[in-house]
Amino acid sequence: MSELVKSVTFSFTNRTFAGTEAREKFTFEELEIDESLDEEDLGVELDRIYQTWIWDKINVSGSIVIDEPDTFQ
Repeated sequence: MSELVKSVTFSFTNRTFAGTEAREKFTFEELEIDESLDEEDLGVELDRIYQTWIWDKINVSGSIVIDEPDTFQ
């Protein structure tokens, strides 16, 4: 009999930019998630990993620049 393996699927779709989407399935082992975590701690850990995954997938960087009068730029 085969052992059941817990897995999670992360996905996102961007409605503004057609075709910007991703979907990926991971086992708990691949994500190094402790399967004995209680439901609340598991949710926190999955959210943390998902945020890292999505930022990597959309590969966005940004900055804020404040222009002040009478300064050399």
